[in-house]
Amino acid sequence: MAEDSIIVIGGGIAGLTATALLAKQGLPVTLVEAHHQPGGCAGTFRRGPYIFDVGATQVAGLEPSGSHERIYRHLNLTMPQAELLNPACAVDLADGSQPIQLWHDPKRWEQEWRYHFPGSEAFWALTAKLHQSNWGFASHDPVVTPRNAWDLGQLLQALRPATITSGLLSSLTVADLLKLCGCAQDQRLRKFLDLQIKLYSQEPLDRTAALYGATVLQMAQAPLGLWHLQGSMQKLSDDLMHALKRDGGQVLLRHRVVGLEVAARGMAWTVSIKTPNGKALELTTPDVVCSLPPQCLRSLMPQGAGMPKAYRQRLMKLPQPSGALVFYGAIDRSALPKNCPVHLQRASKTPGSLFVSISREGDGRAPAGQATVIASVFTATAEWCGLTESTYQERKQTALLAIRQTLESWLDLAPEDWQHQELATPRSFAHWTGRPNGIVGGLGQHPSQFGPFGLASRTPMRGLWLCGDSIHPGEGTAGVSISALMTCRQLMAQRGHQLRVAN
Repeated sequence: MAEDSIIVIGGGIAGLTATALLAKQGLPVTLVEAHHQPGGCAGTFRRGPYIFDVGATQVAGLEPSGSHERIYRHLNLTMPQAELLNPACAVDLADGSQPIQLWHDPKRWEQEWRYHFPGSEAFWALTAKLHQSNWGFASHDPVVTPRNAWDLGQLLQALRPATITSGLLSSLTVADLLKLCGCAQDQRLRKFLDLQIKLYSQEPLDRTAALYGATVLQMAQAPLGLWHLQGSMQKLSDDLMHALKRDGGQVLLRHRVVGLEVAARGMAWTVSIKTPNGKALELTTPDVVCSLPPQCLRSLMPQGAGMPKAYRQRLMKLPQPSGALVFYGAIDRSALPKNCPVHLQRASKTPGSLFVSISREGDGRAPAGQATVIASVFTATAEWCGLTESTYQERKQTALLAIRQTLESWLDLAPEDWQHQELATPRSFAHWTGRPNGIVGGLGQHPSQFGPFGLASRTPMRGLWLCGDSIHPGEGTAGVSISALMTCRQLMAQRGHQLRVAN
């Protein structure tokens, strides 16, 4: 490989974005992906006439100056066709009350929360101010979790008085904000916040960083917004693949990275790869960008491969992210309730709180007159990955039935209405995505893991960089795109060049 070559590991949205940005800079860059298609947890799969989004079913950052819009503009790509979700979601607290509609218009949303949560004005006013501060800070492309002077300089340049003020709350949780605002006893509000925040932070409100939660709660409202892509979530991956190939980037699909080792006295890396025919391939490069979950580094770099002991111990202490059970179904659209939203969320003890995504007529996911239905619930990975095959299949069938029956009760469906049904478990995600134990999302956004206290994109090993959903600002296609941009800016600065993406 060329002396200035770069290898990117993992072809999810973070890895694709990093590869496309580096290729745009004219650098020789190669993306290595174990699956036969890119996209990762934001990819798709087909079952007969149906196309299912694997994990992510909605996208943020398509609005002007949003993370995806900035990167598309920088890469000279045409923005994907997408429908602005309004409401973005209907949240049913399962207490007999009307679902809470997440409206795009801030004034209409204010009317909604005032109706459902009277007396919570101080909480919503505070979270709005924190969000505005966060957004202003993020718009200046800071390097969060700085590890050298250049990183720190980028962070300091992005600071504003409002950012410094809001930073005083960096150790607080969303539950602490409720206490400050006198809303801690509002159980309906707490239930709603738990449902919404855990979708993005993997933590409940009493363990989610206040600054992170404040922005999550504003994602559906203008000037931001949540979007439903025409075709499928695969559109993002396809566009990024087009850009990186157009600009000279290389892609090795069905190639699995099995080892990383410091080479050439710490000035280069040896990347060991298993090819589709089972043969071994070794590539040497000065820079590796790893978009895999950081937990993978321990197996990729065994003792003696060049990882400092303290860093290995930190990786060992990382909290275990959640797994998910995901039901993929198809149904005649006529069986669904009239004016059914694209996204719904419902509180439930068994099988757990469900997040449901229903395809639109004509969006490319199902034949005319039919719809795909995707329902997901968090689960502990340890409950699934150590089971015997017979026990696993029995538990899988029980979980599928529980989710399906909950959907039938909630949406007034009959068992015979289903045209297709299957369930993915953490074991399924471990097999198809390669994520350890089938984890979904990144590190939980606890105050001890959020922002400057989180895992840095610049590792202590020269030339090894991280991006993805465990790096600031966290999960979601918009979040991992920001992490990829941050990492690429650091890498380019290390080489004495600038990478600028206009707002």
